[in-house]
Amino acid sequence: MLLVRIGAAVVPVSAVLAVLVVPFGGAAAADLSVGVVWFNAMEVVTWAGLWMAGWGQNAVFCLVGGYRHVAQGLAYELPLMFALIAAATGAESLRVGAIAAAQQEQGLWFAVWMPVAFAAYLAGVLAFSFVGPFAYPVGADVAGGVLGELSGPDRLLLLAGRRLWLAAGRRWRCRCSWAGAPVRTCCPVGVVGRQDGGGSGVPAGVRRRLPVLRADRYVEFAWVVLIP
Repeated sequence: MLLVRIGAAVVPVSAVLAVLVVPFGGAAAADLSVGVVWFNAMEVVTWAGLWMAGWGQNAVFCLVGGYRHVAQGLAYELPLMFALIAAATGAESLRVGAIAAAQQEQGLWFAVWMPVAFAAYLAGVLAFSFVGPFAYPVGADVAGGVLGELSGPDRLLLLAGRRLWLAAGRRWRCRCSWAGAPVRTCCPVGVVGRQDGGGSGVPAGVRRRLPVLRADRYVEFAWVVLIP
């Protein structure tokens, strides 16, 4: 059970570490010069946590769920990395604060002239939160997958990590301006959408409205269509 508890704790802890580089009220807890890379690295750490949680339960379906997340990561990670790189390139910086500030200076949201990157990022948010169409690791066809044998604090930690990652991916807030007027926005790594029914609401809105995607089918679409 030690492996399960370590894995269950890794998921929420990595989500908290990821948001250290996200500015709140104009300041970040850790304003790293490679903030985008840090955020992405913490998201990859979640793979290990979820896999350990599945492996440690010593149950077939739980192990399948853990491996499913690794397979799903191979599908969504490259498009997500390209989306992050696109935003960083537009701002000419890997600092998250600089990416948000660049949009204010340019007077144009990156989502407007990087719509494909914006869509890929939103898909990535759902995937690293393993919800909605990317709930493959906890699918009903494998009796809940990673969550199948968990109960008590371990299950609570894993579910909390799931929620924290969803919040981390869609609640990057800053002040941008549109036609001279300040607008409250959601800034996911500089690929921005309006908060009132726009970018921040999309991940939550599709959670129960789309079917779960198989990792092998999404990896084919991601690598053959989305990345090019």
